[in-house]
Amino acid sequence: QVQLVESGGGLVQAGGSLRLSCAASGRTSSSYARGWFRQAPGKEREFVAAISWSVINTHYADSVKGRFTISRDNAKNTVYLQMNSLKPEDTAVYYCAADSWPKVVSSPDYWGQGTQVTVSS
Repeated sequence: QVQLVESGGGLVQAGGSLRLSCAASGRTSSSYARGWFRQAPGKEREFVAAISWSVINTHYADSVKGRFTISRDNAKNTVYLQMNSLKPEDTAVYYCAADSWPKVVSSPDYWGQGTQVTVSS
């Protein structure tokens, strides 16, 4: 089992930045690829970004390319999502996920509880 805990959400003005963190625990948590998804009110959950355990592979949704950066610190079992140039349409609950690569991009088995990001115009 893998437990994931997100932090770093909040309220920010359009054009601002936030950094989300996701700490993992569990026997095999350090070997999993990690991802971020988001769900806006009234919409389905959508993929945002993912990174493999080795950091060789990363993948981003087109809507966040050039603005968001995913990274990880395997020594701390933590993955980060640096979000710059935020837009009101980025407002959503952001979820951390974990699974093998590339399964983490489409259907990860492990999820965090989510953290709210609100971007005001």
